[in-house]
Amino acid sequence: MTDLATRTVGRSVAPGLSGALRRAAPALLGYAAVRALGLLVLVLWSAARDKSAYTLLTARWDSLWYTRVAEQGYGYEVRLPGGDVHSDLAFFPLLPWLERLGAAVTPLSYADVGFVVSLVASLAAAWGIFAVADHVYGPRAGGCAVLLWAVLPVGVVQSMAYSESLFTALAAWSLYAVLTGRWVTAGTLAALAGLTRPVGLAVAAAVWAAAITTWVRARSGGEGDGSPGARCVLGTVLAPLGAAGYVLWVGHRTGKGPLGYLDVQAGWRNGFDGGVAFARFVAGRFTSFPGALAGVALTVGVALLVWLYLVGVRRRQPLPLLVYTGLVTVLALCASSYFGSKPRLLLPAFPLLFPLAVGLARLRTARSALLVCGVAAASAAYGAFWLNGSGPP
Repeated sequence: MTDLATRTVGRSVAPGLSGALRRAAPALLGYAAVRALGLLVLVLWSAARDKSAYTLLTARWDSLWYTRVAEQGYGYEVRLPGGDVHSDLAFFPLLPWLERLGAAVTPLSYADVGFVVSLVASLAAAWGIFAVADHVYGPRAGGCAVLLWAVLPVGVVQSMAYSESLFTALAAWSLYAVLTGRWVTAGTLAALAGLTRPVGLAVAAAVWAAAITTWVRARSGGEGDGSPGARCVLGTVLAPLGAAGYVLWVGHRTGKGPLGYLDVQAGWRNGFDGGVAFARFVAGRFTSFPGALAGVALTVGVALLVWLYLVGVRRRQPLPLLVYTGLVTVLALCASSYFGSKPRLLLPAFPLLFPLAVGLARLRTARSALLVCGVAAASAAYGAFWLNGSGPP
């Protein structure tokens, strides 16, 4: 693997905040334009079906669970006839905390604050994605990576009162901090990511992988005494505290110990089976037509994810990115949860887009712009259709 030191050779001191924002501005403007198009199409599509686009974005599925936690705290559950128990303890607390804080200091409702947090976090995520891709591949590839993330078929989730945008923002900036040697910042952001979604442990693992690489390099290179610096140690200690702290709290609250959170997830029929259930689901699509077309699409989609990851490995992406992306992808694909949610669970795996971004950056500007505009239009239409239909549970 290319170590972190070689990524910073020849680079000047990191620009200030205003300089960094100016550097990212074209990518952020492009991202905002794509998301604005998606929201406009959603509003028009929903109006044609006598539905409220704002309700679809803020008051369905997981959004309702987050706002309930923000308003009433934890302790609510739904017992289904089949014996399953849907508990709000399955939802990590950072987004509800922000919703409660926002509702306390503004006239906005909890749902309104969730929507605002999502919009702000999506821009922060886009900036973080640009920062990481720019650091590794340059600004043109960084801008392309942001646009590719914006035009994903399920990109509408980035504007929903869900936790995906918030988590991606924290993860992206934590990874950038790792790549630039800001250990305490990386660990703090990783801890916050761990308070946002269970997959926050993937961010902590990336911080640990970078720290171990730094330690091994120091020992093999004879630098100092071969021990990591105090800030590196502090960052690695901080990184897993968010996720570990919440999981342990849930175990204490349920009285089932450290594995109590797994029981909570089991009540939602969520678990990790190595992808067996998903493989059976995909195989089941081939038993009928047109279901077989969906089976082919799913198979091609999984193959594309694997190929993109292997391209990243071959091109020697920094180890923290590979660790993070690998864990996010494996946890999304190999969980036995509702299969319709897998596309949105993969939204935080943005480094998978980097090989495509590098290829897009090599095209002429006019050609790449035309391609992105076409995909953005298709994505906006699909997002509106999807959210007005089955949507992202």
